[in-house]
Amino acid sequence: MKFLATLLIVLLAGCGSPPSHRETLSVFAAASLRNSFTDLDGAFAGANPGTGVELSTAGSADLLAQLTHGAVADVLATADALTMDRAAVAGLLAGPAVPFATNSLTIVVAPGNPKGISSFRDLPDVTLVVCAVQVPCGSALPMLQDRTGVRLAPVSEESSVADVLNKVTSGQADAGLVYVTDARAAGAAVTAVALPEASDLVNGYRIAVLKGSPNPDLASRFVDLVTGPTGRRVLAAAGFGTP
Repeated sequence: MKFLATLLIVLLAGCGSPPSHRETLSVFAAASLRNSFTDLDGAFAGANPGTGVELSTAGSADLLAQLTHGAVADVLATADALTMDRAAVAGLLAGPAVPFATNSLTIVVAPGNPKGISSFRDLPDVTLVVCAVQVPCGSALPMLQDRTGVRLAPVSEESSVADVLNKVTSGQADAGLVYVTDARAAGAAVTAVALPEASDLVNGYRIAVLKGSPNPDLASRFVDLVTGPTGRRVLAAAGFGTP
């Protein structure tokens, strides 16, 4: 009886224990990183029991605007150095940003390429969507037009590469300029047309812990994961280049 009473006390004590605390890391990442960072979120949670990642993706400029207007996050990952430099000037970073990937542009069209688009020079003759020049995925457009002598007349300029891709996959546009990684992720939903003129116009991605992070140690571990062997493997599989 004494043994049973002791066992009952132990069981009741266990039932009364408070639930373990779960830490959630807030990551702001460029839209082109959505798929890769979703994979890395799972790897991070597995390597850090009791943690979770809340991933918010948008155009890099939009993410910076949210942060400068008071949004709170732990980590920022941008699709270019310029946006990250602006975050540093605004006093948002806890330390230096780290380069971790590169990307370049390609043309995407409807599956099977019904308009017969074969090069950048064909784009003025079709319904085209691009990224606005103020955002990383559109920053190379002025140079592309200058070096080819081709002037584009897009029907819309989007704030993120995901929006450009959606316009093409939904049939609202004949063609769009997106990152190589987004074309690969879209699979059979689009056909990619090579853009050799942009092969040297590479966007360099940056990642940093934010000064206002509620979880700076956890944020640093996430940055280490992205820039380490696991991150490099996941990013390479998605088509990203190395910095």
